[in-house]
Amino acid sequence: MVELTTEKNVISLHAVHKQYANETVLHNVNLEIKSGECIVLVGHNGAGKTSLLKLMLGLTRPTSGSVEVLGRNPAFSAAVAQRLSLGYLPESVVFYEAMTGREVLDFYAQLKAESPAEVEKLLELVGLGNASNRRVGTYSKGMRQRLGLAQAMLGSPQLLFLDEPTTGLDPILRQHFYELIDASQKKGATSIISSHALNEVEARANRFVIMNKGNVVACGTLDELYKQAMLPVRLKVTVAAGDASHVAERMGSAVNISHVNSESFSLTCFNDEKMPLIRHISSLGDVVQDMQIMPPRLDEVYNHFMNGDVL
Repeated sequence: MVELTTEKNVISLHAVHKQYANETVLHNVNLEIKSGECIVLVGHNGAGKTSLLKLMLGLTRPTSGSVEVLGRNPAFSAAVAQRLSLGYLPESVVFYEAMTGREVLDFYAQLKAESPAEVEKLLELVGLGNASNRRVGTYSKGMRQRLGLAQAMLGSPQLLFLDEPTTGLDPILRQHFYELIDASQKKGATSIISSHALNEVEARANRFVIMNKGNVVACGTLDELYKQAMLPVRLKVTVAAGDASHVAERMGSAVNISHVNSESFSLTCFNDEKMPLIRHISSLGDVVQDMQIMPPRLDEVYNHFMNGDVL
């Protein structure tokens, strides 16, 4: 994850509602995104993630409220030139199948006034250099996804909007994809990613926006979400073989202990109890061989906020 270098807001949404006929898809959304951030939108299908991306892209307008991207309303015709600063990879990538990969990227490069050299560079970067003269109709889903990423990255955009970007990619290609995003972010780009793959994005984002039924139910860094959720921290203590039960008894009856076997036992505590507990474990001396501290995972935090208690 890249450290932020500036505090400037590049996207601001205030009291945004979006309604289609009788269906409200976004409710009073307030969100500010700073330059250089990587924001991940998470939520079930229909939570409003794609609707939010379309508003930021200027593809739709809010029913009420305001949206500003790079200081302008992205839906106004005056903001068309501004879109040269945006890159977008939709969830379902569709290209004209009779064109080659190079022809597709050449077409988008002309729209962004980019050079053929930039096209060649991006084709190599996403691993399509050897397949660039093949027709898109012969590409696998993963290859089309990589071509879509190359299209989104044309012109070194200030803002990258990526909707379920690793769909159809194997684990190695997913890792390569995020390396490309990290490299773009190091150059100052801001990334807004919609994803269901919680374990995949857990270490990637500066902040997470958790959505449910058109509402932003939580927003923050992982640490901030941990505190908001008030979920317990898990600790695993490893001791010499056969000593686990005896050492666990020495912890005292007030400690929540579970999963005792011959060589280890587990404990849970809340964050404000963690340091006193760690000091207590350390005071047991050499009998303790190892201690692992396991904060709640993103999927646990997500499940907590999706239970409905915070709505």
